[in-house]
Amino acid sequence: MGPKTRILDATMLVFRRHGFRRSSIEQVAEAAGLTRQALYHHFESKETLFRAVIERVHETAIAAEETAISGAEKAGRSFADILVAGMTARMRAMIGSFDGSPHIEELYSEHLVHGRDLYQKYAALYAERLVATIARVARKQKLALPQGLSAAEFARLVEMAVHGSKSQHPAMQPAEAFLKDMAMMVRTLCAGAVPKSQEPPASKAGTRERSSRSKAGARP
Repeated sequence: MGPKTRILDATMLVFRRHGFRRSSIEQVAEAAGLTRQALYHHFESKETLFRAVIERVHETAIAAEETAISGAEKAGRSFADILVAGMTARMRAMIGSFDGSPHIEELYSEHLVHGRDLYQKYAALYAERLVATIARVARKQKLALPQGLSAAEFARLVEMAVHGSKSQHPAMQPAEAFLKDMAMMVRTLCAGAVPKSQEPPASKAGTRERSSRSKAGARP
């Protein structure tokens, strides 16, 4: 285990125990078995440590989501199952990062203060990956999305469903209740996706109209 990994493991432990505001560089150094000067060689401040933790949380969530989606696709699961598997794995990984901490709400709020740019970066990345997954799975399974929506439009609705679930479960707690509500909302959205052979004529017309407007807007 390299020193940075050991430091980040110690940082996660300290933040879980004390929250962000009551944690200190000295506590992290002690937990990592380093002197304060040795820790400063890798991270210049508590805020820098916290940002590194935020990045680790998001990168772990992305890896979990990718693994879950890949497994569900290989198993030949349904459109809804694949999206729910990915979203659940992502959220479960994020929740697990600070699971059991009495300071979880503080940690989530502080991450918007000290890492808003990281939040925006990863929110955009999650959205981009979700659009790609929706487009790929819909194409492979020959599905028409509800109301002739594009993959990007459908992804936006899925993310809105996730944020709606979060509003009912602050800090995504209790975790199982949050994940259950999120999955139910995503499945409800996915229920509108049907094989293209069964796509209602009105939806096909809406898709053609949307495509025509897009082409018209692209003309110089």
